Formats: sequence, structure tokens, C-alpha cells
Amino acid sequence: MTLYVSNLSAETTREELLKAFQAHGEVESVTLPADRMKSGVPVGARRGYGFVVMRDRVEARAAIKAMNGTSFHGRAVSVRVANAKWTPTYSN
Repeated sequence: MTLYVSNLSAETTREELLKAFQAHGEVESVTLPADRMKSGVPVGARRGYGFVVMRDRVEARAAIKAMNGTSFHGRAVSVRVANAKWTPTYSN
């Protein structure tokens, strides 16, 4: 299940987001899009949102419940199920 995480600070790293969501289950991938992409790799400033793909739906729902509205780098993040138009088509 792909989760959409918004209101992330520019300082948030892929590794920090991975660690935060791993506390709630197995994470397949984390993507933090940037303002520009080069050959499928983000370059430049982060856009303030990201995608977390979790293998198990039950664990993903638990992560949403636990992480939504919590403070991450001083900002209250929003976590919800990503819809098809938000899901990235490039790999990490």
C-alpha cells in the first residue's frame, strides 16, 4: 500500500522517514520528490511531500493511525493512502 506523507520539512531525509515508518511495519520503499528530476533521480530542493510503500495493508493502516498529525522536524505531518494520480512512476 502506498502512503502519501505531506507537510514534510525540506530537511527531512529518506532515511529518517524510512526509520519512522519501519517502527510500524515493513517498508518497501520511500520516495521524496524534488523540484527537478534527472534520469529518474530527484535533484534540487525537496517538495514537502513523499511516498512510503508498505508491504502489509494492516501495518500501513497502523502507520497512518500512528503517524498522522505527529510532529516530524517540527511540522505536523499528514499521512493518508495515496491515490493513483499521486503515486510516483520513478524508482528510488
